[in-house]
Amino acid sequence: MNVVTTFKEKRREKQQKYERKMLREISVELLRNKVREFFGPQLKMNGRPVEAVEEGCLDVAIEAYLLGASYGKFGYQGESEEKVRTRCYREEKYLIDTLYDYFLYWGVFCENDMECESLYYKCESFIVYWWKDGFEKSIKRYRMKLH
Repeated sequence: MNVVTTFKEKRREKQQKYERKMLREISVELLRNKVREFFGPQLKMNGRPVEAVEEGCLDVAIEAYLLGASYGKFGYQGESEEKVRTRCYREEKYLIDTLYDYFLYWGVFCENDMECESLYYKCESFIVYWWKDGFEKSIKRYRMKLH
C-alpha cells in the first residue's frame, strides 16, 4: 500500500526544506546586532524587558528574510529587484505594520507625529534590509545550483 499525499503537502514540504536551507545562511548574532543597530534607542526606553522586544524583532526579521528568499527565483530569472518587490507588496506591508504595532504594544509612545513617522520608517527600512538580504542570498543559491 502506498501513502497518498496531495500536492499541497508536497509543496509545503519542499518550501520548509528550502527555508531550512536559507536559514543556515544567517546567524542569530547577526540578527541581534542588526536589531540593535536599527532600534537601539527604542529597545532601552521605559524599563521594558529588552529581550522580549528583541525577540519579536528577530521573528519579523526572519519572516522578511524568508519572504525575500522565496521571491529570489524571479530575480534569478532576470526580473529587477523593484519589480519583484511589487509582487510581494502586501506581505511586505503586513510585516512592516506588524513590527510597528509590536513596538507600540511594548510602549514606544510617540509624542508627536514626526516621531511616529520616524519609527514607522525605521521599521520599513529594517524589513526592506532583511527582504533584500534574503533575496540576494537566494539568487546566489540559484546561481550556484544549491536550491
